[in-house]
Amino acid sequence: MFKKILVPLDGSELAAKILPKVEELAKLCDAQVTLVSVIAEATDVPGDPSPEIFLKAAAHEKQACQTYLGNTAKDLQNKGLKVDVACLEGVAAREIVKFAQDQNFDLIAMATHGRGEVAWVIGSTAEKILSHATVPVLLFRVLEYKPPALKEEFFLGA
Repeated sequence: MFKKILVPLDGSELAAKILPKVEELAKLCDAQVTLVSVIAEATDVPGDPSPEIFLKAAAHEKQACQTYLGNTAKDLQNKGLKVDVACLEGVAAREIVKFAQDQNFDLIAMATHGRGEVAWVIGSTAEKILSHATVPVLLFRVLEYKPPALKEEFFLGA
């Protein structure tokens, strides 16, 4: 069914919550998994930075991306999965959709937050990917329970 699964990760715990589901699906389908992260281009830097500063920042971000994805891939490989990684640069939704299409992925699998309908109205990365992807998208909705605020916290603004 699915032979190539693309998994966008942004380094957050929420995004990583898709990994157990991807592990199950990849084992079931004997699929190749590709973990991808997108590094935003640095455009808003205070002061008058030199070009070297931009190059150093970009190199640092690329290294951090490769380390994070590499460690995550190693964990999945230890569970018997075929995994590779890709660090892209640009606008997350656009780059993920383009990469999925260019590399002929069968599925994009990602977690999304559980904020309800408001999140869809304001437009999240997941919504943009869902509306523009040319391949199926599996969204795993992660509900995060937040207990109600205590009366004191509510009235005191804590």
